[in-house]
This record gives sequence, structure tokens and C-alpha cells, in this order.
Amino acid sequence: MIQGIPIFYDHANAVMSRQRPTQIFTQDNKLAWYYQRYLLQKAMSVFEWELPENWTKYRGKDYFLYCLYCFGYVAVIKTDKFGVIPQGCGLGGYGVFYEPKWATIANPLLKGLIQPIIGKECELIKLQPDYGGIMDIVYQYAEQMALASQAVSVNLLNSKFAYVFAANNKAAAESFKKLYDNIASGQPAAFIDKALFNPDGTPNWQLFMQNLKQQYIASDILSDMKKIEAEFDTRIGIPNANTDKRERLITDEVNANNAGTNALAAQWLTSLEDSIDRVKKLFGEEVEPLSVKWRNLEEGGVGNAGVLLSNGNVQPRGRNI
Repeated sequence: MIQGIPIFYDHANAVMSRQRPTQIFTQDNKLAWYYQRYLLQKAMSVFEWELPENWTKYRGKDYFLYCLYCFGYVAVIKTDKFGVIPQGCGLGGYGVFYEPKWATIANPLLKGLIQPIIGKECELIKLQPDYGGIMDIVYQYAEQMALASQAVSVNLLNSKFAYVFAANNKAAAESFKKLYDNIASGQPAAFIDKALFNPDGTPNWQLFMQNLKQQYIASDILSDMKKIEAEFDTRIGIPNANTDKRERLITDEVNANNAGTNALAAQWLTSLEDSIDRVKKLFGEEVEPLSVKWRNLEEGGVGNAGVLLSNGNVQPRGRNI
């Protein structure tokens, strides 16, 4: 909060910009929101889901995925009206290993506040072992990409700046403006008054030029944005060949990148598969064909079965290729 006023970061610009307009809020702007949406949807594309017909019937797929990735978990409960469905929830209680004991669900289409016991009346599908979502990862890289994108726009604007004329008076300055307008509009010839020259014929103005090529860094920033996005892809399990490096990569470098790419996503998949097993154990055929798997297994990419070889076969984990 700001000086005791109940205003949080989402309203900080409205208050602080009047006093400190140069302060940067990297999260509270549309550009950051754009990259947050983009990266979140990209992360959601890593796994391919098969969901019960009952979930898709009520258009619950998007709800299920956004609850899972943003909150980190979603409860699966049985209702009288809708059958077995996923629901966003809060968690309460703790067991001997400090795991949550019940879920708290509030939905106006369900009867009152529901607090089913986990493992008996409901089950959780959780993305990570710590019950956390991925929005911290999304915010981190969206902020960096938003700042880089803003820098590109500023640099492109600055690259249009080439000349500064220093005139002796206002009339001369207006003449220079007209001269520049004529040249910038594409006229093949420009004509100026002889009064703009000194008696000896030398120009009666001073000209300042800057090296635009030296100050043009938009291409470098765009390259950095690719690096940021590639690093995000590595975090969430999207294969990437680290193409910003030199042209030729040795096999060990590619394999090392593949291992790093799949490290976190493989843990997510393990957590999801374990959760799905628990859901199926509780609800049986009512949640069939609930399952999750890698969406794509590209050559050299690591999946839950192993490494996909060039001949189309999958090399089991733990064996040398």
C-alpha cells in the first residue's frame, strides 16, 4: 500500500504518476498483460489433455486449465446437477505431512459453501509438488519481454532523429522547418532564400548530426527478446535448440539443453499423473478418459517415455543412444 491508503499496485500509476511520473511500474501496463497472456497460453500448450465428456460438455476445459496453471491446483468433486466436475478452490487444514485436508468451494450454481474432504469426497489435481501455479514464472519473463519491447519502440522512434538546426532567429527557424518538410516529402529540389547565407556565401546556420547507425540497437534488443523467450521455453518444457548461439552446436550442447528443457516440465507431468491416478481411484469410470501427456515429441526431445530418435523410435530413459 501507499502511505496507508488502501491502493495496491494495480492502481499505483493513477496515484504515483502525478508526483513521480518517471517511476516505472513494469507489471501494471497493457504491454506486460499482453506478454503475460501470451506466455501463459504458451505454457498451457506443453501438455495434451484428454478430459471427460462431462467437463467439455459444460465448456469446462478452459476453466480447468486456467485454474490449474494460475492457482496451481483444482478440486474434482461430484455434484447432483453436473456430475463429476473440476472446481477452483481454496485449501484448508493439514495432515501429518502438512498436506491440506479439505477444499473450500464457492460457486453460486452449487448449494452453499462446500468443504469436501480431500481423498474421500474430492481429489486435487495439482501442477507442482508445492501446490503452486506458474504465474510467478510468467510474470518474470513477461516483465522482461515488455521492457525489451518498449526499448525497441523507443529506439525505432529515436532512429528517426537525424538533424538539429541552430538558427539565428525565428524567421530563419521557420524557413528551415519548411526546407526540411519539402525534403522529407520527397520533392526532388528544395529552394531557400539567399538571406539564409552569409555575405561570403557560407551557410548562416549550424548543423548537428548524430550517427544513427551507431545508436540503432533495435536488432540487438529483438535478439535479446528471442533469448528471453527461449529461456522461458526452457523453463516450461518447450524444446528449443538455442539458435542464438553460433551456427554449429555440438551434440553434447544440444543434449544438455534438452535435459534442462524437460527438467521442470517432467516434474509437472509426474505430479499431474499422480493426481490423475488419485482422481480415477476415487471416481472410477466417471472421469474417463482423463489423462495427460506431452503434446509433441520432437527429434531429440525428451518425453515421458524417453528420447525420440531420428528413425522415429523412442529410446527408453537411462540408456545410451
